[in-house]
Amino acid sequence: MARGTLDPPPDFPLYAADRIRAAVGLPDFVEPVADAFTAFSTTDGAQAPVMVPHVADGGDSHIKAAHLPGGRHLFVKIANWFPGNQTRGMPEGGGFVALFDAATGAVTAVLEDEHHLSDLRPAAAGAVCALALARPDVIRATVLGTGRQAGLQTSALTLVRPVRQLRLWGRDHRRATVLADRLGRELPHVDVTAVTDPERAVRRSDLVVTATASPTPILCGSWLRSGQHITALGADAPAERELDGACLRRATPVIVDNRELALRYGDIHTVVARGEVTADRIDGGPDGAEGH
Repeated sequence: MARGTLDPPPDFPLYAADRIRAAVGLPDFVEPVADAFTAFSTTDGAQAPVMVPHVADGGDSHIKAAHLPGGRHLFVKIANWFPGNQTRGMPEGGGFVALFDAATGAVTAVLEDEHHLSDLRPAAAGAVCALALARPDVIRATVLGTGRQAGLQTSALTLVRPVRQLRLWGRDHRRATVLADRLGRELPHVDVTAVTDPERAVRRSDLVVTATASPTPILCGSWLRSGQHITALGADAPAERELDGACLRRATPVIVDNRELALRYGDIHTVVARGEVTADRIDGGPDGAEGH
């Protein structure tokens, strides 16, 4: 290659984040995510391996792959999350998705989504979870968390359930207030309020979402009543936990999207490892019901 010349363009499409954001929004994700859960749960040999290297200052990289036997493609996703970037004036999230031909291994597309698709997927999964498992008359909801996913979960929930009252709680009440104000403008049909007492909000809710990176439980089983639905999604590392043991003992059923991973990470991993709940109470994944 001569000095000063450019490499030839790749022979596969490369999609930049701005184009992806313009083409794909949260409502577009709900039905495909539901279909993906169904396919993953009912297809023999479905694969979705995960690796999560943790690095300095609380940063991590979620490296995930997926393939369904007989499918034309396989994909690998790298989603980085570095919360320390807030102080550097840089985006917290980044990464890309690479799509490959399952027969040849050739790259067929690369999507530099800057975490956009990684943000929308769990939000849509929360909507699928509520649609499949929560009562259809859910009106009052509480979200525990103040980050981007807490806001997306709220928006996703309103796509599938007639929520009219939403309470937001976070350990930083200022952040909860900022998020409540924004969601109140985006969802004018919903009464959105930041609260300081999570127990009171949970007790008065039909549905509760936990979306934090907490290392200790933020939701107690003693706060719950029969008929409530809980969507817990924030604990995605072995040392993270949002639910206490009583939550899992009281839940019937306990549904996860991937049973193998749930036993390695987060709330399920912790309560099973401590003997607070037995593994046979956990349903979901390729050998069980789909869910979240």
